[in-house]
Amino acid sequence: MYDVGWLLALAAAMVATGVVSGTLAGLLGVGGGIVIVPLLFNVFPFFDIPDAIQMKLAVGTSLATIIPTSIVSARKHRATGAMDETLLRSIWLPMMLGVAIGTALAVHVRGEGLTAVFAMVALLVALNMGFTGVDFRVADKMPEGPPRAALGMGIGSVSAMMGIGGGTLGVPILSMFGHPIRAAVATSSVFGLIISVPATIGFIWGGWNDPNLPPWSLGYVSLIGFALIVPSSIIATPWGVKLAHTIKPLWLKRAFGLFLAITSLRMFYSLFT
Repeated sequence: MYDVGWLLALAAAMVATGVVSGTLAGLLGVGGGIVIVPLLFNVFPFFDIPDAIQMKLAVGTSLATIIPTSIVSARKHRATGAMDETLLRSIWLPMMLGVAIGTALAVHVRGEGLTAVFAMVALLVALNMGFTGVDFRVADKMPEGPPRAALGMGIGSVSAMMGIGGGTLGVPILSMFGHPIRAAVATSSVFGLIISVPATIGFIWGGWNDPNLPPWSLGYVSLIGFALIVPSSIIATPWGVKLAHTIKPLWLKRAFGLFLAITSLRMFYSLFT
């Protein structure tokens, strides 16, 4: 089943995934994970990846690709001075606890469970993007104490289960609590690092002895996907950025919401058919 032809076709699919995710990430201003997971979810069936591990392999591979991009992004954002380091010091520990909980659940539940989580959260984010303005807020600042810790745990656990970095949930949440968009993006870049490193380790450990894994997998991480998605997405991201400067911000927000809504409905359809 897994011959040279299969390997070359998978490699080409991973390059294409990186190009599409990088372009959309640059265009829509989102982390690659929210794009990579649904792309892999739709690609893996063509390569005879067993249904039981398709979503787990998609999530684990996505998390691994977030590590190098988060390191680069966090360093660049820190240099600008826009990062809220006080918030990071107060939220990183509960966020890591949330990551541990989310990863433990993800590697033990069935693939359909992960698909349902991704579809539901993607739909909620899509509704937020589709029906709120660019400057929508619920408060002027982040809550402190236990409510802040709960937000950190929630972001960490859900992001780990979805295979996304901190941007997809972190940016809209920080923006809703009064953070300027630049500060929200800069701070969320570190969220991605806090989430992706321990979650990737957990997905590697959780899938270590799974008999359904295809060749060139390290637990629930496709090494071929990791090796090819990262560089191809980096190359393609500036294409999306260039295109983004020709489109109004609200239109970009609506486009992202539409993409997530379509992704969510596609996943719900797969669960019930």
